Amino acid sequence: MFDETLLDSAPSHAPVLRNVHWIIALVVAVAGYFAGNYGLPLLTAAEGKVIVTQSLILAVLLGSWALMLCYVYADAKHFGFSVWAWFLLTLVTYLVGFILYLIYSASKTGNWKRATMPIAYIFEILLVGVLILLPLINYGELPASTLTVSLTAPPPPPPPPPPPAAAPPKVVVHRVTVEDIMKAPTVIPKTIKQIKEEPEPPPQMAAVGVVGGVPGGVPGGSAGGVIGGIIGGVGTAPPPPPPPKAATPKRIRVGGQVESAKLIFQPKPEYPPLAKMARIQGTVRLEAVISKDGTIQDLKVVSGHPLLVKAALEAVQRWRYQPTLLNGEPVEVVTEIDVNFTLAE
Repeated sequence: MFDETLLDSAPSHAPVLRNVHWIIALVVAVAGYFAGNYGLPLLTAAEGKVIVTQSLILAVLLGSWALMLCYVYADAKHFGFSVWAWFLLTLVTYLVGFILYLIYSASKTGNWKRATMPIAYIFEILLVGVLILLPLINYGELPASTLTVSLTAPPPPPPPPPPPAAAPPKVVVHRVTVEDIMKAPTVIPKTIKQIKEEPEPPPQMAAVGVVGGVPGGVPGGSAGGVIGGIIGGVGTAPPPPPPPKAATPKRIRVGGQVESAKLIFQPKPEYPPLAKMARIQGTVRLEAVISKDGTIQDLKVVSGHPLLVKAALEAVQRWRYQPTLLNGEPVEVVTEIDVNFTLAE
């Protein structure tokens, strides 16, 4: 049925599309595939299977376009229609111009099968192509599983054993016996040294005086004097001064025993339209300083997708926290904030 309409337009049943026309369409399709494979990554953020699918779609569209142009040119030339007018119309309007030519040629030749059956085939091919290509375009990738391996450093080697203790020096003790005392000396000394015993000094009393003196006191001071009486009258020493109060730090960091500040106003970030179209989702990690009054100061980006960072910064800049108190005084808090962007299924 198809070859009675499109392929055979002359009374002699000579096919309109010759081998050279099919070769032209094939070359255009291959060129379109490679152009899409190398050009689409420069225009979009897609990669992998999406690029291959889009390149195949581009190749099919360009190959079909070239085949329709070859048919319009050959068929219009055969029947004596306005060749370049219909060629340019099909070149500009693609499938619409081709369908208009089929209807025009059918009305001129009186054979409506040339228009009705090809148009039915075209719509069937379009419907099947949409049903096949739509799942390939909108596909969801499973999240890549990550293998978390914790590497810990080996424990340090044990310290070397302490060196052995040095042996105490041997003290030679010469024991004097009674025989040594009673033994007569063999050498008579020429001089005999006399040992004089000096008398012991009298005991000195500790100075109990006060520099500058005390009214009614004794020169040099005396035990139990005025100062002693005053101290003895009180009975106990004065208490020590209280320890100095520890200074409160101006800024602390969240972690350990320091809990996160409490949010009191948290507007949600707006999902960037470009990131939503590219189906980009993830977490943007920010580092911020929560001031003493609970506002966000010194906001910095730690990690996150570039298309999501701006929306996260604009939202977190408007967050408000309850002031953090330490020892009853408000302090600044350094913390990390995670902003999650998730597409609804």
